[in-house]
Amino acid sequence: MRKIILDLAVSLDGFIEGPSQEVDWIIFDGENGEELVAFTDEVDTVLYGRTSYERYGNHVPSEGSSLAEQQFYDKVNRMTKVVFSNAKYDFEGNPEIIRNDVKRRVLELKSKKGKDIWLFGGSGLITSLLNLDLVDEIRIGINPIILGGGIPLFKEIQERIQLRLIKSKTYSSGLVGLFYSVDNNK
Repeated sequence: MRKIILDLAVSLDGFIEGPSQEVDWIIFDGENGEELVAFTDEVDTVLYGRTSYERYGNHVPSEGSSLAEQQFYDKVNRMTKVVFSNAKYDFEGNPEIIRNDVKRRVLELKSKKGKDIWLFGGSGLITSLLNLDLVDEIRIGINPIILGGGIPLFKEIQERIQLRLIKSKTYSSGLVGLFYSVDNNK
């Protein structure tokens, strides 16, 4: 069965976006950029909440972006995209839409042949899939910044979720990568 991997950046104080939804603080340099490009070889499907898809589902980096960022989004934009939405059913890029029966539909996705699945977010979708015990791995890039507010990574988690550290990595930029498996035996 394919794994669902939550992979994203977070501030030291636990936010995935700043108070004005800014993400300009996220480090995407050559050192971690190569790893992010390699990550796209592990997955072939991306899961988005409605707002996250509208903001990032078809993102094209600016001309001044690093080669790694351009390669990353080139690969991501060719993947199968799934949007979870009860409010909207028509999106640019024609992603698959999941409106209801989330657990069954996600288990069907996991059972299909293919590579692993990237849980992009946002925080509401992350919370829902964690509460439904559907996330298998969490990879967090802790950025060396304190935002003081914004959108928290985790909110309204219903039960403790036990994690097992698989690996950690530090980068010269101050970024710290933490890789956990999720104990799915509640």
